[in-house]
Amino acid sequence: MTDHPIFTGAASALITPLNAQGVDFESLGRLIDWQIEKGIKALVIAGTTGEGSTLSDEEHKAVLKYSVERTAGRVPVIAGTGSNDTEYAIALTKYACEVGCDAMLVVTPYYNKATQKGLVKMFCAIADASTKPIIVYNIPGRTGVNVEPATFLELAKHPRITAVKEASGNFSKIAEILRLVGDKMDVYSGNDDQIVPLLALGGSGVISVLSNVMPTETVEMCEAFFRGETAKAAKMQIEYLDLINDLFCEVNPIPVKAAMAHLGFGENYVRMPLTVMEPEHEAKLVAEMKRLGVIE
Repeated sequence: MTDHPIFTGAASALITPLNAQGVDFESLGRLIDWQIEKGIKALVIAGTTGEGSTLSDEEHKAVLKYSVERTAGRVPVIAGTGSNDTEYAIALTKYACEVGCDAMLVVTPYYNKATQKGLVKMFCAIADASTKPIIVYNIPGRTGVNVEPATFLELAKHPRITAVKEASGNFSKIAEILRLVGDKMDVYSGNDDQIVPLLALGGSGVISVLSNVMPTETVEMCEAFFRGETAKAAKMQIEYLDLINDLFCEVNPIPVKAAMAHLGFGENYVRMPLTVMEPEHEAKLVAEMKRLGVIE
């Protein structure tokens, strides 16, 4: 953990409420307020869970600007500005800085992929254009490319590349990242089923899908660990494992969109190529939400 993390504990990889007409800003505003009231430490806007890849350029910018204005400085707003087109990522990053976002979440390039040298060049080019910190988003299961531990050592030389969202699931490599750059970069879990294990290695928190649905509990899981109540944190991790699995039984954010609709935050609506959750999966998800007292 660094001396000046962007946030510590749980941040929500927030959904973007959508309907057939476009972005449902009324639901987004209520969701932002609710998340902050429930104690969330930061909000990630228009990332994977926020369907940033199918927002139009105008929608993406409008969602970032609105979220900054609605949040009004209560928690950090982290903008999803990554792309496999580096010039577009730079332009979006500049815009996010201009409207007051506090940090950027930048995913590794997908489809065209990159060498490790290419990753360094891309992330440094985006960081050069940014006035705010950059979180490297490493999710090889989606992008087909992994940021190797030695590459983080190179990236950490840039003063604005200060954190990583690690969703590789490879704890041997995550441990190596923390060994190499744990004093220079904050490492956040990108997998809700691995929050406590990553904290145990020295991680700074989680960028979470679960916390859309259970913000208070996800925050408490992290804070219990930081207080030294590791048994409580581990118990919470295990207690919520069935819900976490239900939230990822189909491609994210399909399940969490269904869950948030049941909580009253917009329609159960996703954009193609995503499709709404299969009825049998949704029934299981709803049953688990009821068991945990999330809904009646």
